[in-house]
Amino acid sequence: MQVRSILDADVAGKRLLVRADLNVPIQDGKVTDSTRIDRFAKGMKPLLAKGARLVILTHMGRPNGAMNAALSVDKLRPALSEALGVPIRFSDVSVGKSAEIHASALKDGEVLLCENVRYVRGEETNDPGIAQQFAQLGDFYVNDAFSCAHRAHASTEAIAYLMPAFAGPLLIEELEALTSALESPQLPSVAIVGGAKVSSKIAVLKNLVSRVDHLIVGGGMANTFLFANGAPVGNSLHEADQMDTVKEIALLAKTSGCTIHLPSDVVVAREFKAGADTKSVSADACPANAMILDAGPAAVMEFSQVLAASRTILWNGPLGAFEMQPFDAATVALARKAAELTRAGKCLSVAGGGDTVAALNVAGVTDDFTYVSSAGGAFLEWLEGRTLPGVSALMQDEKV
Repeated sequence: MQVRSILDADVAGKRLLVRADLNVPIQDGKVTDSTRIDRFAKGMKPLLAKGARLVILTHMGRPNGAMNAALSVDKLRPALSEALGVPIRFSDVSVGKSAEIHASALKDGEVLLCENVRYVRGEETNDPGIAQQFAQLGDFYVNDAFSCAHRAHASTEAIAYLMPAFAGPLLIEELEALTSALESPQLPSVAIVGGAKVSSKIAVLKNLVSRVDHLIVGGGMANTFLFANGAPVGNSLHEADQMDTVKEIALLAKTSGCTIHLPSDVVVAREFKAGADTKSVSADACPANAMILDAGPAAVMEFSQVLAASRTILWNGPLGAFEMQPFDAATVALARKAAELTRAGKCLSVAGGGDTVAALNVAGVTDDFTYVSSAGGAFLEWLEGRTLPGVSALMQDEKV
């Protein structure tokens, strides 16, 4: 069953209770990065133009059910007003009579921002009573926060069963991108998975090898794979206790017809510091007093060839310690290759996860990928093949 898009609904004169994720960085009371707000506003403006009345629910930080002035969403109003092009009304509560009066007073094309939903006890425990109170604020419920969809909270899950529920423009965009990359990709498909530990992405790796044609493993995870294959890793970050897991993943990949690609050469150094003396060695020749900190140039060439032969690229995690030069070289080079192929129309590319987005920013290619997800936990759970409560709650029969 598909989710219903709010873009297909008659919204004129309707109060749209929109769950957004506007948890943006704030410094000295001002928004320092409005990217999330701008993307959200882009999807909402056409709805306002059709006469919708927006009631926005969002969170900031983790106040744990208590008032905390430092985490008030009132600070978002100037940036949100600028992005939407209309004044923003504010309710200092998100449940109760006061919020209901504010919501009822809205006219067509007007916007109300409600206070941090995580001030409300019961929001994070998915309290149906709290969801019922939220439901009094709108006629239609709209989930436009994919990044929160992996959490079964009152404002993301329980509420969707209490009123006509729709997916917002950003949520639809995210679902379409991830579906095209993982559920119904153009073939051949390749997934690039990096990061520090195999143990943190076991479910991701198992799911991916059963779905893609090629899996490129990088970062500290690659060290663990190399170690499991008998290669010396010196002082490198690796998980000796995950050898059985690696062998299980390798067997699953073989059974599923997925080829796992590990670095054929690696960049090693005796110290993990900027500008450290480095050298490239064969992946099975790491010195005992050195550590592997990046994939080597030969590996990058080989990985690039895999990308060039693929129609779909899915990326989560860096290939090395990208946060420090020169150990960002492999990640930057491969990211630029993926961007080049995408610009040429040769593939679809989807990337996600905090470190991944940061790495693409370092490479300067974020805007060149087909889609870049800012949803950390939700993106990973999707890669694991798990059902996201906030999405599944929208997949139900139409409510009268």
